[in-house]
Amino acid sequence: MKKHMFVICVAMFALALTFTLVGCDRKVSETKSRSVSSDGTVRSKEKTVTQAPDGTVTKTEESKKTTPPDKP
Repeated sequence: MKKHMFVICVAMFALALTFTLVGCDRKVSETKSRSVSSDGTVRSKEKTVTQAPDGTVTKTEESKKTTPPDKP
């Protein structure tokens, strides 16, 4: 039983070590903007630039438009 627990602990440690050594993406920049028009429509834009550990750069742009519900 003790040997079984030791093997599980060693496997968990090895798995945790790989996640620690691999690293995560680094956020280089983030820009958020929001505008509201006269009719109540809200436009949001979000731009994010990330850099992976291998040096590749990824740009992400997200736009959202929210319109208010019609009034009766």
